[in-house]
Order: sequence, then structure tokens, then C-alpha cells
Amino acid sequence: MREQELWRRIHAHIGPALASTWSRDVVLGELDNRTVREALDAGVPTQQVWRAVWAFLELPASER
Repeated sequence: MREQELWRRIHAHIGPALASTWSRDVVLGELDNRTVREALDAGVPTQQVWRAVWAFLELPASER
């Protein structure tokens, strides 16, 4: 998954107004207690980041 697709999905589920703040402020345990931004900056693959976001938001399996 490209980073652009990751952001499209995050915007779709969190909303464009909150996505940037949320990705900087919310720490996800599945990303070794990092935020989305920190994980991406550390080189975590976007698919792994999305799976952590997906699990945190408790999205349906169809969104995985």
C-alpha cells in the first residue's frame, strides 16, 4: 500500500479535519507505542500502520 492510500483511508474514517492531529497524537500499541506519524518516520511499512489503525478503530473486516 502506498502512503497516499493510507492517508486516504485514515481521512475516510477519521475525517479530514482530524486526521492530521489524530495521526500525531494517538499512540497505538501495535506500532510499539508510536503514533502513525512516528511509525511512518521510523520506516514502518504502510500496510502495518494501516492494520494498527484498523484494529484501533475497530473497523469491519471488509476495510482491512
